[in-house]
Amino acid sequence: MGNVQGMSLARTERTQLADLLVELGPEQPTLCEGWDTGDLLAHLLIRERRPDAVPGAFLSFAKPWTDKVAAGYLEQPWPELVELYRAGPPAWNPTRIPKVDAMTNSAEMFIHHEDARRGQPDWQPRELDPQDTAALTAMVDSAVVKVAVRKVGVGLDAELPDGSRIQLRDGEPLAVVAGAPGEILLWSSGRSACRIELSGDDAAVAAVRAAGFSG
Repeated sequence: MGNVQGMSLARTERTQLADLLVELGPEQPTLCEGWDTGDLLAHLLIRERRPDAVPGAFLSFAKPWTDKVAAGYLEQPWPELVELYRAGPPAWNPTRIPKVDAMTNSAEMFIHHEDARRGQPDWQPRELDPQDTAALTAMVDSAVVKVAVRKVGVGLDAELPDGSRIQLRDGEPLAVVAGAPGEILLWSSGRSACRIELSGDDAAVAAVRAAGFSG
């Protein structure tokens, strides 16, 4: 399913992930190490509804509170919990504004949708429409991705299916990661279940792999 006209990638990915979570239930594996689908949904709800529990994702001393809040969510009936997520952030959250939602949630929703999809056996990449592909291409060419791959320490280009390239990191020697923009976005976020090809100078390719990026 592609993007619905007039709806952002963030909104359509949220809807499709909610549909998938209804189907999967709370105990299926995901690409997020140590998380099942219940953990993934609790994370998404905490991220946009419980700012007091967000620090636990990054700070060990805050993790017990985050875990307690997540457990509280998961005590609720699964269908109700999924519909709470589907409804979007509460009115006080700036991401309730459509433009802010598109800017801050598109990558998050796409990646976590794929975390749930690709945690299941026999997954295949989706065929995305031009609007979604354009949005994902813009994400690949964003500061977020370029910061994420900075640790490779070598030059790195992204090569898209049409042969165009996006410079992710300046430098020599040079490695090239080739694939659809959604696959490259997933790869840059550390996911190994993605369809990319890594090529270029042998030393550069080795450096990319040593930095924790598969290929």
